[in-house]
Amino acid sequence: MSMNNSPNVFLDPNANRFQVNIINESHDNNETSQEDVGSEPPHYEETSFTDEAHNRLRISYRPGKRELYDNFLQNGEKTEASLHPYDTHTKMYYLQTFGHNTVDPVPKIDYYRNTGSVSGNKLSRPSLLEIHEQLAKNIAVSTGSVERVANGESTAGDETAVSKEEENKTGFVKFGWVKGVLVRCMLNIWGVMLFIRLSWIVGQAGIGLGIIVIGLSVVVTTLTGVSMSAICTNGVVRGGGAYYLISRSLGPEFGGSIGLIFAFANAVAVAMYVVGFAETVVELLKESDTLMVDESNDIRIIGTITVVCLLGISVAGMEWEAKAQVILLFVLLIAIANFFIGTVIPTNNEKKARGFFNYQASIFAENFGPDFRSGEGFFSVFAIFFPAATGILAGANISGDLKDPQSAIPKGTMLAILITTVAYIAVAICAASCVVRDATGNINDTVVPGMSCNGSSACSLGYDFSRCASQPCDYGLMNNFQVMSMVSGFGPLITAGIFSATLSSALASLVSAPKVFQALCKDNVYKGLHFFAKGYGKNNEPIRGYVLTFVIAMAFILIAELNTIAPIISNFFLASYALINFSCFHASYAKSPGWRPAFRYYNMWVSLFGALLCCGVMFVINWWAALITYAIELFLYIYVTYKKPEVNWGSSTQALYYINALDSALALTTVEDHVKNFRPQCIALTGAPMIRPALLDITHTFTKNNGLCICCEVYTGPRKLCVKEMNSGMAKKQAWLTKNKRKAFYAAVAADSFRDGVKSLLQASGLGRMKPNTLVIGFKKDWRNAAATQVENYVGVIHDAFDFELGMIIVRISQGFDISQVLQVQEELEKLEQERLALEATIKENDFEEGRSGICRFFRKASTLNISKHETKKGSTINTMQSMHVGEFNQKLLEASTQFKKKQGKGTIDIWWLFDDGGLTILIPYILTIRKKWKNCKLRIFTGGKVNRIEEEKLVMASLLSKFRIKFADINIICDINIKPNKESWKFFEEMIEPYRLHESCKDITTAEKLKRETPWKITDAELEAFKEKSYRQVRLNELLQEHSRAANLIVLSLPVARKGVVSDYLYMAWLEILSKNLPPVLMVRGNHKNVLTFYS
Repeated sequence: MSMNNSPNVFLDPNANRFQVNIINESHDNNETSQEDVGSEPPHYEETSFTDEAHNRLRISYRPGKRELYDNFLQNGEKTEASLHPYDTHTKMYYLQTFGHNTVDPVPKIDYYRNTGSVSGNKLSRPSLLEIHEQLAKNIAVSTGSVERVANGESTAGDETAVSKEEENKTGFVKFGWVKGVLVRCMLNIWGVMLFIRLSWIVGQAGIGLGIIVIGLSVVVTTLTGVSMSAICTNGVVRGGGAYYLISRSLGPEFGGSIGLIFAFANAVAVAMYVVGFAETVVELLKESDTLMVDESNDIRIIGTITVVCLLGISVAGMEWEAKAQVILLFVLLIAIANFFIGTVIPTNNEKKARGFFNYQASIFAENFGPDFRSGEGFFSVFAIFFPAATGILAGANISGDLKDPQSAIPKGTMLAILITTVAYIAVAICAASCVVRDATGNINDTVVPGMSCNGSSACSLGYDFSRCASQPCDYGLMNNFQVMSMVSGFGPLITAGIFSATLSSALASLVSAPKVFQALCKDNVYKGLHFFAKGYGKNNEPIRGYVLTFVIAMAFILIAELNTIAPIISNFFLASYALINFSCFHASYAKSPGWRPAFRYYNMWVSLFGALLCCGVMFVINWWAALITYAIELFLYIYVTYKKPEVNWGSSTQALYYINALDSALALTTVEDHVKNFRPQCIALTGAPMIRPALLDITHTFTKNNGLCICCEVYTGPRKLCVKEMNSGMAKKQAWLTKNKRKAFYAAVAADSFRDGVKSLLQASGLGRMKPNTLVIGFKKDWRNAAATQVENYVGVIHDAFDFELGMIIVRISQGFDISQVLQVQEELEKLEQERLALEATIKENDFEEGRSGICRFFRKASTLNISKHETKKGSTINTMQSMHVGEFNQKLLEASTQFKKKQGKGTIDIWWLFDDGGLTILIPYILTIRKKWKNCKLRIFTGGKVNRIEEEKLVMASLLSKFRIKFADINIICDINIKPNKESWKFFEEMIEPYRLHESCKDITTAEKLKRETPWKITDAELEAFKEKSYRQVRLNELLQEHSRAANLIVLSLPVARKGVVSDYLYMAWLEILSKNLPPVLMVRGNHKNVLTFYS
């Protein structure tokens, strides 16, 4: 590869983006200045653009140029200001790193977007298959297109889509962190409490404890803010506020439960704030004696008018609502400033009589300590103040309307907490430094010379308020809620501040509730609420949610009994805070690699402390409201868990499931196996699980909640097609198992042959101690018509299972397991049904169009007749096909495929325990009898014995089973197993194996040897003679099974073992065929001859 040393390489308009590298020809420049070496160590990179080792290149940077180079790589800009293509001082050159065309793309953010991303189009990178496989020869790849794909650039169609999207997004109103978060949080935190309750709180608790009350509240909100900041910066945040944060962190169960009560709490909060506003207005009307009806009804009337006005502002759009919030904040700031100005304006006699003396050290000292009265205490005062500190989620609740929620929410929320905290503390200290706790309001209550005084600060300032100790007074911090109005420079501004605080909080809640509720409904966690997910207008406004919030708010305003509901609402908010803190802790504790918040100033244990603190505060505020909150949340959690919404948000709950499973699996590896803990852990060769449901059902019956069950499928054929089909079907088949409530895993392999695939599964399936110990396969019913290689593979699988020391279960039912033809017919019928419905829809649409047209009314009747004929023809076709297919496929096959799903009636499970295999033959039926569907079946035991020892054999077997604690209904000793079968049965067996016999004894030696080489799978006369007694036994056993167990619900039978390399495959299949022929469902079982039962405790 040649190097381009031209200084104009970056100025070439055809140069490819991201294809520049800085290199230093070390063989030309061996001298490196001491300054360069000392200032920054060199950075090396080996490249492979040349075959000559001595031409390897390395990157080096001049001091201070590393940042410029990084910036160049990130932005892909080719400007002379950033880097020069040729540097005469250090002789650095630039080289194209992608010296060949490739479809392998460079990293780009568009590859990582979600499909529905609103911030940009999702691009699909070439699949690994496209890069790994050879390019098809008939595909022409142009250089330009390859380079554009390699550089992550979109096609013309993509550009069109992007431009259209940008056009659609121009109408969006997105807020920055100041207007979107800071303003809203400040307005929501500065509530009416600031103006009418803070003075009373500092009067009760004193300045010292008052600051502690404020500080403790701020600790709760700050910890929540820190946790929320961590969650917000761990990925793109969409609309939904607290619900979105919690649901994406902890999953739909927690998110769905808290989202609903959080939205409801905001809706009721609208009523609370509006009633607070209405009460203030009614007080003013009462003072001027201009009540409309009476106090209660006036509150309802004013509240209704206010909510309607606020609803109008909200529905008008977020832009108008934001403008209203800014105006209200301006009024609120003026009101607060007015208070501070009032504290330094010299007081007058009237205000002194009411307890206001400007800043006095004696008042500060007197009010520093607590003076709890009327049964109040620290926690009761804290409970009253704490709701004033809430409101930190006001910005997060409109996360969908923020330009950059990840940056805006942490910055705006934390700054709002800081500003409002300073304001609360400043107002509390100023009020307590200027106003005494008790004052009469009488300007004549002055101290007369010679008059004894109680030594209070008011006394030293010339006023005697001692009578407040014996009788109630109306003024002072403890008695007058309008202290801020009295202290302020202009009283009406405080009233305006109260209006601003209440209306801004009401407006924020009125916007928050529908936004959160809309996000909840969009996720379809509660399917009945999906109606409210629809948005309108350029900002996707939840108009339906606004109406619902309006109705809820109106209902509570008309009830006007908010004192009861207020503690519950406060606890709803606190529950949200607790879960936000817990979400941060849980995500950190789960140690998921996906938990990478950009906000680093958090700690998982501090978040947990914050969650516990929130729960404690809930009980401090109101214990019964806390219990109600927990009860509602628990109910909703159980409901969502039961419904199991089909969502996958990569929650920390999922991550913790994985961690717990991994830890448990690793811990299990240190535990030695013990016979008491043995359980069947099965590989079931079902193929696709929906193809052989009966085989899966019987396996699932004795593994459900008890052992491992893996449904396995082997793909054979061209490897490329097999792997593609296997990969595409994995998730679908596992989903089928989950949907049909089968507690099993699905595994598949691609192999050259069926036997090789099963061999791989037997060796590699499982994890640690959770490895299969039993292989379950269906009986190969078509073995007589199958190719010899298929029979060889089938029998080979049995041999392999025994080689790997696995137990073996072969299941046979009369109709067979494979229902793929039935499924194919059903799929065809479903397609026909869809076509019929589409045709009907077209007919209705045409009929509707004809009905609208006056010209065609005359022909409507004829048209209807034609359509009716067409419908009849189509319907008759479908019915004909249905009846035809019902006739074609065996209806009994469908019934047989579901026979193990049904509850078994009273009957028996007959166990022919002929050989001791470690106890698996007796354990499997025992497990079946403890299942709900098989509990009505009794166990009958059949075993071999001698005629002269029948009773002794029964006692021995009964003693053995009683030691194993296995209940049985009857024990039968079979004494005539080894006698010859009747002639008809033996004749049937001989006719069955006749096509597979070699008959070498009837041919000359040469011919016989040739036949053996050509057909090694055939049964020789020598082999048949050698195993004649064993063949007799299988035929005789079938006769006995027909005689004793024909009416059984299930037969469990000891599986005969064929010696590997001695018994031919076809002879062994003949044994299995004759053994299980014309019987109820049969399980032929053979354990691995290791104990699975014990009578020791």
